[in-house]
Amino acid sequence: MKALCLSDTIDPFVYSDLIKQRFADVDVVLAAGDLPLEYLEFVVSALNKPLFFVFGNHNLSQFHYYKNNIFFDKLGMIAMKRNIPGLGTVYACGKVIKEGNVLIAGLGGSMRYNRGRNQFSNIEMYFRIFGLIPRLLLNRLRYGRAVDVLLTHAPPYGIHDKSDICHRGFSAFLWFMKVFKPKYLIHGHVHLYDLSENRKTIYHKTLVINAYGYFVIEEPDL
Repeated sequence: MKALCLSDTIDPFVYSDLIKQRFADVDVVLAAGDLPLEYLEFVVSALNKPLFFVFGNHNLSQFHYYKNNIFFDKLGMIAMKRNIPGLGTVYACGKVIKEGNVLIAGLGGSMRYNRGRNQFSNIEMYFRIFGLIPRLLLNRLRYGRAVDVLLTHAPPYGIHDKSDICHRGFSAFLWFMKVFKPKYLIHGHVHLYDLSENRKTIYHKTLVINAYGYFVIEEPDL
């Protein structure tokens, strides 16, 4: 399976009339936050592929609609209010979703640094993870593994993060990777001003990827 990962900035290589030619063989799109829903709607409409997303700490004008489940987001097909963008996408935060043979869990938001929305302490992130555990354990029984991809906005603590509290990662994600062993953790939040910067790090059995802009994962077993 081939996955197109997006985060934080509208990339002109993606937001283009050539998107179909460039990404025609993509099977799924994973969006790691801080992107306008209109952009995600463009991507899912152009590629006609499943798109799963979480919110970050910016671009939250429609956050309350998704958080309060006004969307019928199973398969991302129908919105109750036509004027809200995001039609065709699937809000993955706080869920464990099976897409084909791939198990995807979503945990959006950033470390709390002011009183803004979708910000959490590390303890709060642990509690959010605990809410996923019943489904993760069921997956382990049914499929022999808990999850393949953890889709987040913030990075794990000490991996791709920064020293300021806003861009500090969650140590809760380190625990998640140790216990549930996803193949990938896809995050955003940390901007790559030099695209030659390292965006891939292995932690135990998980490949952590910064999806800033866009990044393509091509994995036969995904």
